[in-house]
Amino acid sequence: MNETLIRKLDLKEFIESYESFLSRPKPISLEGDSKIHLAYIKELENIIFTPPKAVKNLDSELQLLRKFGILRLDDVFEFVKIIKYFIYLKSLKCDGCLYSWFSGINIPQQIYDIAICFDEEGNLKKGIYLELDSIYESITRIKRDIGEVLRDYLSKQNLASYLVDSQIHLIDDEECLLLRAGFNNVLKGNIINRSKLGFFYVVPSRVSSMRDRLNVLKNKKEEEIFKISKEISQVFNKHLLFLKFINKEFDRFDNYQARLNFAKSKNLEFLISKDEGKNIVKICEFKHPALKSPKSISVDFDKDILMITGVNAGGKTMLLKSILSVVFLSKYLIPMSINANNSKITTFKFIDLILEDPQNSKNDISTFAGRMLSFSGLLRRNCGIVGIDEIELGTDSDEAASLFQVLLYSLIDKGNKIILTTHHKRLASLMAGDSRIQLLAALYDEKKEMPTFSFLVGTIGKSYAFETAARYGIPKTLVQKAKDLYGEDKEKLNELIENSARLEMDLQKKIKEADLKLNNLDAKMQGLKDKEEKLQLEYSNRKYELEKIYTNAINEAKLAAKSTKYQDIHRKLNTANNILKAIKPQKDDNTDKIKEFKIGDRVKYGNSKGVILHIQKNFATMQVDDGMKLRVGLDKLKHTQTKIESKATFSVENVNNTGIVLDLHGMRADEALEALDEFISNSLVAGFDEVLIYHGIGSGRLSSVVRDFLKSHPKVVEFMDAPQKSGGFGAKIVKL
Repeated sequence: MNETLIRKLDLKEFIESYESFLSRPKPISLEGDSKIHLAYIKELENIIFTPPKAVKNLDSELQLLRKFGILRLDDVFEFVKIIKYFIYLKSLKCDGCLYSWFSGINIPQQIYDIAICFDEEGNLKKGIYLELDSIYESITRIKRDIGEVLRDYLSKQNLASYLVDSQIHLIDDEECLLLRAGFNNVLKGNIINRSKLGFFYVVPSRVSSMRDRLNVLKNKKEEEIFKISKEISQVFNKHLLFLKFINKEFDRFDNYQARLNFAKSKNLEFLISKDEGKNIVKICEFKHPALKSPKSISVDFDKDILMITGVNAGGKTMLLKSILSVVFLSKYLIPMSINANNSKITTFKFIDLILEDPQNSKNDISTFAGRMLSFSGLLRRNCGIVGIDEIELGTDSDEAASLFQVLLYSLIDKGNKIILTTHHKRLASLMAGDSRIQLLAALYDEKKEMPTFSFLVGTIGKSYAFETAARYGIPKTLVQKAKDLYGEDKEKLNELIENSARLEMDLQKKIKEADLKLNNLDAKMQGLKDKEEKLQLEYSNRKYELEKIYTNAINEAKLAAKSTKYQDIHRKLNTANNILKAIKPQKDDNTDKIKEFKIGDRVKYGNSKGVILHIQKNFATMQVDDGMKLRVGLDKLKHTQTKIESKATFSVENVNNTGIVLDLHGMRADEALEALDEFISNSLVAGFDEVLIYHGIGSGRLSSVVRDFLKSHPKVVEFMDAPQKSGGFGAKIVKL
């Protein structure tokens, strides 16, 4: 999907340019919070470092290690390159989150010892594997001896007449001489090949015996290398979890450094998308990378639909692509040419662009049918941003105007944001008066008879079809004939449609102002209702307290009446009298003092009502009537009262022995799941929002069971490996 969208947005070359800064290919997406990633990139900008060298993808090698396979030395060296690079990063002077990240990566001593055995070219250093060093020295010595023997033959007088040249040739990895026919009269040897001119490549017998010894040594070398590879692979298998971790962390750093170096090379800025509820697209001075001499665009798209109208070839489609490009690049934290300080983008669930004409002979589909197919897919999605170029393609304009109006309203009702280009004056006039629609018209310079590539907010633009046709070479006589056929009435009708749209927009503006005044009045009325509700609640609570006190006193008096002993009667009557004396008259208080909250109070937060389950400092955990739990500041809560048809009681019990740490060491999988489920439930009741779970490393079975359970638990917001000092990848920090 990303590749198709990148092509439609004309970002292919731009993204390929970014990818050239990566040490190995990977998806452009970054898992996690973009704000956190950008913080690391900003800190990385303050230090001088060398980017990592090219490294191959190691997924298949990790899979081989998991199956206790044996790596080749060159594959081992790919892991060594990553490990050595992190050793280098840990040596850099840095602080903040980078220091915490690098210092938290502890390389096992066995892995470190393997890494320092290799030089920068991937060869094993001398003096570590002595048997292999001895074999290499023997191979070097025999090769040198072979060369000396062959040079000796080249200098012999009796062989001079048979020599084609005075060079030592390398054929099929064997050193030999090029000789004429009849050489066997003076030299014994083996013919290994023939030249195009019919001469013979000959290995002297003396050299052949030396080659045999050389082959034996090469076999020993391969055996020794296999032995070393096996030893290293066994160590790697023991530390497989660390290798997976360091491989993933390398990709993370690679993403950071590539984005940073790409931004530096082209003087680009980072813009992160933010999830702030309302869909906002505010772009300031963005330049699309596909344009050679781009004119920067600035758009404040704060409505649900942006309708771009106006002159043909005036930049409408490029404006559409530019807006979606900013959303796409900010989503994946790819730097761009933009004024980031004055720009703002909301996070969207998806990005889509309906751009091309789907009609062709292969898929047997018409233009309009293809558009309807695209819309049917969009109607099943929500909270995205969609671009539609030339929405009117393929059908009658009057019918399409009504149909597309309904479809567009359905899309925005699902929380989608729409950008479209159109020449439908009918569609534009139908929707222009809606407060959810934002109009933008491409402007035309009638004196110069060409588009200005600029846009005017709040109006419907003309297409200037006749002028555009003349500008692109259509004879003026034909253009004039078309104007005559079109007629003055049609032109006047277009002007009436545009004026009607402007009047509708003015009317909607006045309606909006009236609605604002009405809303202010409603807010004041609501304030009075809330105050009345508060007084009613205070009255009901006081009444309930008094009834409870009197009931207790009456019960004590009844017990006194039933008693046969004078002392008991006297004591119980005194108790009843003391209960009544404890009642203090409540003073009238007409101030707006806020009543204190306690567990069990019914409260209101916005439009939601519920019961307080837990209070901690200035915050309360509130269970809404629909079952949801919210953590809300006490200053944002109001007391409320609902009609109670039947008496009901509830209690919140303190969970005994609830801590923020759970240790699962030594448990079976089923025991661990049961303990984990109970622990998370108790933590939620206790109001904990972050806990620590120790599961250890071991075979990895318990770690996998814990991870799967946390992924599926509805109350787990996120979880991650603990810092090294808190258990590292043998523990999980869980946010609830």
